[in-house]
Amino acid sequence: MAKICPRGFQPEDLEKPTPLLHLLYTQNILQGRWKLLILDFLAKGPQRFSQLQRHLGNLSQGSLTKQLKEMEADGLLQKEIYPQVPPRVDYQLTHKGRDLLPILELMVAYGQAHMPAVEDRENNQRP
Repeated sequence: MAKICPRGFQPEDLEKPTPLLHLLYTQNILQGRWKLLILDFLAKGPQRFSQLQRHLGNLSQGSLTKQLKEMEADGLLQKEIYPQVPPRVDYQLTHKGRDLLPILELMVAYGQAHMPAVEDRENNQRP
């Protein structure tokens, strides 16, 4: 898991976990430009690397690989490698990853309720 600050999560932080620590943990595992989009796409079921890459607008292989490795290390997804030529790799959400889906739904609902309408933005830009 990536660190939330230079000292990261220390054992003494975990002795008496607080709601703030739990919030920071959740924020930390969702941190990354593409992770929310990857979670959303994998919610539909197992996907191949190339399908993920196309869905994300041909994100570079290195960037996608980095995000997937972090998500796998955090236990959000698992990959299955099929021994064939060319190699086939499928990614799917784990139970821990699926537990984040209601949070994504709440984020969508929040955006729908609070994002200014396009017309409002255009009206505010006029002199």
